[in-house]
Amino acid sequence: MSFFSDVERDLVVAARTELADGVVALDLVAHNGRDLPAWTPGSHVDVVLRPGLERQYSLCGDVADRSRWRVAVLREPAGRGGSAALHEEVAVGQRLRVRGPRNHFEFTVTPGTRYRFVAGGIGITPLRAMVAAAEEAGADWTLDHAGRSRATMAFAEELAAAHPDRVRVHAADEGTRLDLAALLGEPQEDTAVYACGPAGLVDAVEELLAGWPPSALHVERFEAKEFGEPVWPGPFEVELALTGETVTVEPGQSVLDAVTQAGAVVLSSCRVGTCGTCETPVLEGPVEHRDSVLTPAERCEDTVMMVCVSRAAGPRIVLDL
Repeated sequence: MSFFSDVERDLVVAARTELADGVVALDLVAHNGRDLPAWTPGSHVDVVLRPGLERQYSLCGDVADRSRWRVAVLREPAGRGGSAALHEEVAVGQRLRVRGPRNHFEFTVTPGTRYRFVAGGIGITPLRAMVAAAEEAGADWTLDHAGRSRATMAFAEELAAAHPDRVRVHAADEGTRLDLAALLGEPQEDTAVYACGPAGLVDAVEELLAGWPPSALHVERFEAKEFGEPVWPGPFEVELALTGETVTVEPGQSVLDAVTQAGAVVLSSCRVGTCGTCETPVLEGPVEHRDSVLTPAERCEDTVMMVCVSRAAGPRIVLDL
């Protein structure tokens, strides 16, 4: 079962834990002690630090523990300020505005399926709950976790100690780099691959799985995927089915900006196609998917699009707005 929520709530920072060099975990609870909404492995929340500054973080705690949500934040010196603010400005007892949870990286255990989890650095955060679910279900699974050093890799020692026969830690400073070609170079029957981490790692996983069934690949990106020029370079029309209005989207203009200027209400966050907040149902027309959220199989269906970056692949589309 998937959970998608756009509800915003103020949560209290109940604990702050240094998980690894540059990585801090924040445990968030309701101010009145009530249970928080349920979530599923792969879910994330939006943390709204102030107007114009909000970031998405995977929930990496215990799915069964409704008393708190846990996020782990890597400090990125070259980032846009979100991680620095959470590291420097947030203390125990402080309230944070949080939206969600939402899940665009869904994980469900299917009998007979083997699972290969691949994490790069902080990319372990959405996979941690998946590993727990796979283990609880008695599934066949392995985790390969790569990073610069064990000191920088949150949860690596914990997971390796708990599952020494299933977890492989690849620390560059120890000379144990992850060989993706050896791991995924040949299609494996009845196997699903879940990967998250830096763009280079995710790109490599996608390339290696090009010959696998489309349903085998599941990735989550922290950085927007790079695309070339649109396949339909000219203007196109977007019909808003709920109002009957037709909006023209000009080259260089996003569908999101065009439809919101016309009065449509679309919730958005990242505006680069990585969070999935602006997902909108497509009723008619071909779509050029330029997001970093949908799976290959979902792109083929053309039933939803991320209107912040994706575009029509022809002269007209109809959206359920």
